Amino acid sequence: MTDCISRIAQVLNKHASLLSNQDDLVPYNRGTEGFSNNSGEGIVAIVKPYNTEDVSCLLNLANELSSIPDLRFTVNPISTGLNWGYGTSQPPRCNSRVVILDLSSLTNIEFTADLGLITVEPGVTQKQLSDFLIGQGDSFMVPVTGAGPSCSILSNAIERGYGITPNTDHFGAVTAIHGYWANGTKYTSAINELDQSEEKIVDKTYKWGVGPYLDGLFTQSNFGVATSMTIRLAKKPEKFVSFIIRVPSDSDMEQATLLIRKVLSDYEGIVGSINLMDKRRLLSMFADNPSPSEHKVMSDELIKTLSDSLQTSDWTIMGSIYGTEGVAKIVKKEIKQIFSQLNCSQIYSDSAIFPIANKVIKWTPNFLFKHIPVLSLVKKQLASFERGKEIMLGRPNKMALKLAYWRHKDAKKIKPEDLSPAKDGCGLLWYAPLVTMNPTVMRKYVEFIRATCPKYNIEPLVTFTNLKHDCVDSTIPIIFDLSNPQAVEDAHNCLKDLVLNGLKLGFVPYRLNIDQQQWLLDANSPFWQTTNKIKLALDPNQILNIGRYNPQ
Repeated sequence: MTDCISRIAQVLNKHASLLSNQDDLVPYNRGTEGFSNNSGEGIVAIVKPYNTEDVSCLLNLANELSSIPDLRFTVNPISTGLNWGYGTSQPPRCNSRVVILDLSSLTNIEFTADLGLITVEPGVTQKQLSDFLIGQGDSFMVPVTGAGPSCSILSNAIERGYGITPNTDHFGAVTAIHGYWANGTKYTSAINELDQSEEKIVDKTYKWGVGPYLDGLFTQSNFGVATSMTIRLAKKPEKFVSFIIRVPSDSDMEQATLLIRKVLSDYEGIVGSINLMDKRRLLSMFADNPSPSEHKVMSDELIKTLSDSLQTSDWTIMGSIYGTEGVAKIVKKEIKQIFSQLNCSQIYSDSAIFPIANKVIKWTPNFLFKHIPVLSLVKKQLASFERGKEIMLGRPNKMALKLAYWRHKDAKKIKPEDLSPAKDGCGLLWYAPLVTMNPTVMRKYVEFIRATCPKYNIEPLVTFTNLKHDCVDSTIPIIFDLSNPQAVEDAHNCLKDLVLNGLKLGFVPYRLNIDQQQWLLDANSPFWQTTNKIKLALDPNQILNIGRYNPQ
């Protein structure tokens, strides 16, 4: 045990955990990204606090020891450490002793049921919040993501993540943050400080507070540690209808884009976020890779074979309607009319075909599924549709995680309920640029992705998620064999090519992984110079998350 670890042990609550054995550190050095080891001592210990006071004590100690070379350490906070594709639980820079502050042990939940306000600590996962809300009457939706049930609610909002439930923008739904700045100073909003009542509820009802808006400084930054967050939950609707629109021709993408834009503009607040996915992306989620050990993209012939077997169209539109019975009925009718202008097929979750099909599948003897392929396909599609509906209603599941296993040699051996990309050795990076909701721009983007990815033997899998009627985020999963050095090199070169050449076309990532934050961001630009001034004010001893959205 080094001296700095001894000092840490002295300041923590007796119920807190302090881990420093090499075996304990291994999971925190593991990720899906294939980053090369950085120079320096790296991770030396893990602190799992018993309460928020332990967070304060650790930050204060790090500041106290910052001028003593033999004792100095920096702190890297994580919530659950499942930031797959962006860094997982790894620190952004390991040029000093790093202590991981693992906040997964902080799992308190406070609920103001009549107002639909939930306050969570960093360790509260999607599943934990879902279970809690079900126990409280199941009237509200969890702000879910495809990352799965084990991921933190707070950390996704801190990264400005989004989902497809009505509260698409997860940080947009955040009304209050409490925490500590890197210098150890406790943070609450000015409204909370002014409020002299015992309940102090008004702070949780008003996002912007009084004076400069400082809550936002906790997002995509290394200024402080958020220890609790209040979120305005979306209420479960009286009526919910999900829809899938299958567009058979790639040439109809532009028209589909215009119709999606109209739906989102006309029915904001009633229609949730809409996803537009190409054929390859859908296949990677629902089909098994015929050659997972091969470092190459699928041929057109193989794509046709797989898409024919799964009846996959060139583009698939997925969305949902939330509202009263009357509102949902009218909006569904009008959406059907809007998309009738497009050569497509439309499927709605309240269609009579689903209960009939489910009954047929339920009463079909198991042996017939092996001999009648179409029955097996229908069974699989019905199950996937139900899982998709769960996500849209705020119920987390692992449906989307299968994507990370596309190039995993042993994917078929891993049970769906056990999926954990970093633990299982999946290779995954993300390219997530913002794209203007314009048909011409989106077509240019699709051509750019389809031309770039195959050069590096990366499957060009395209998804557009509408954040608003005028703004789209596209998520391109760069999936590779983490055990293949050439595949790792190609994956990183592919991402760099996409980022650098995408910027020239106006495609700017909305979030970056821990490696990109160092080589892409310019410390001399006016924006990052201002950021660094704030950093010096709040973290004068440079002890917190060095390198995170903070180019040097």
